[in-house]
Amino acid sequence: MKLNIANPAGGLQKVFEIDDDKKLLPFYDKRMSSEVSGDSLGDEFKGYIFRISGGNDKQGFPMKQGILCNHRVRLLFKKGMSCFRERRKGCRKRKSVRGCVVGPDLATLSLVISKKGEADIPGLTDDQRPRRLGPKRASNIRKLFNLEKKDDVRNFVVRRELNEKKKKAPKIQRLVTPAMLQRKRYFRSQTRQRMVLGKKLKEEYTKRLSEYRQEQKELRAAEVAKKKKEKKV
Repeated sequence: MKLNIANPAGGLQKVFEIDDDKKLLPFYDKRMSSEVSGDSLGDEFKGYIFRISGGNDKQGFPMKQGILCNHRVRLLFKKGMSCFRERRKGCRKRKSVRGCVVGPDLATLSLVISKKGEADIPGLTDDQRPRRLGPKRASNIRKLFNLEKKDDVRNFVVRRELNEKKKKAPKIQRLVTPAMLQRKRYFRSQTRQRMVLGKKLKEEYTKRLSEYRQEQKELRAAEVAKKKKEKKV
């Protein structure tokens, strides 16, 4: 079985081939998201604790969280469910997925380092790979640099070097600017104007309706009086 181990702290990952099934016994019958000690895998993994994040069986079907079995099942998928990408709007599809319980039929098991052990693992924990891209949302940039509300986020956005002369920065999302506040005020004033206009039109309509009903009443009364006069004659 292949173990795809990821180290989120350093931004690295590495694949290990484990042929001895006895080393993998502590992982069997464990569910996704459960934590397992890595001592059984060898001396280099001593003290490490891994979290099971997923895997694939030998036919390539992915493990899905929430399916409490160690075999394949066919489920009806819709938009928003994991292991499925909607091709057409509103379409659903029945697909095969593997249960979330680890078993010997898996070809690859994905693990994430929850706790680092005593020794470094070459190519996994001995190096740091910085993130290629920085945060894009204004609140996340503030959180990263511990900024206050008065600080300008645009000065702290992470820029990526394309070449010696050119740098590239992402478009900051959810950035509160004077133009955005003006647009918001404009939309609110438009809504207020529509409400006032609607109220005015309603009053005019109610007034005209009452006038029309009064006119109809008077016409009806005149007709009735005319008929009575004709009968007398």
